[in-house]
Amino acid sequence: MAIIATIVVGFVGGVQAIGGFLAGNIISGLLIALFMSNAGGLWDNAKKFIEAGNHGGKGSNAHKAAVVGDTVGDPYKDTAGPSINTQVTVVSLISSLMATLFLSFHLFG
Repeated sequence: MAIIATIVVGFVGGVQAIGGFLAGNIISGLLIALFMSNAGGLWDNAKKFIEAGNHGGKGSNAHKAAVVGDTVGDPYKDTAGPSINTQVTVVSLISSLMATLFLSFHLFG
C-alpha cells in the first residue's frame, strides 16, 4: 500500500506533491511510532507496578485491567511502532528512486 500510494502521488502531482507526501509521512510516522512505542512500554510497566503489590496487587480489578492493557501494549511496543519506521523508509526510498520519472511524467504540478 505504501509503495502504490507513493507512486500514485508522484505520477499525479509530480515532485512538489511527493515532497509534501514525504514531509507528512515522516512527521506523522515519527509521532505515531513514538506514541505506540511509549504507550506499549507504559502499559507493560503499569502491569509490573500492580504486580509488585500496588493498587491491590495480583487478582485485583486493577490487575485484570492491567493485563488487558499489557495485551494491547505488547504488540504496540514490539511490532507496530518499529514497523512504522520501515514504512517511512520504504516511502523515502521509492520516492528517491523514482524522482526522475515523477519529474518527467506527471499529470499536475
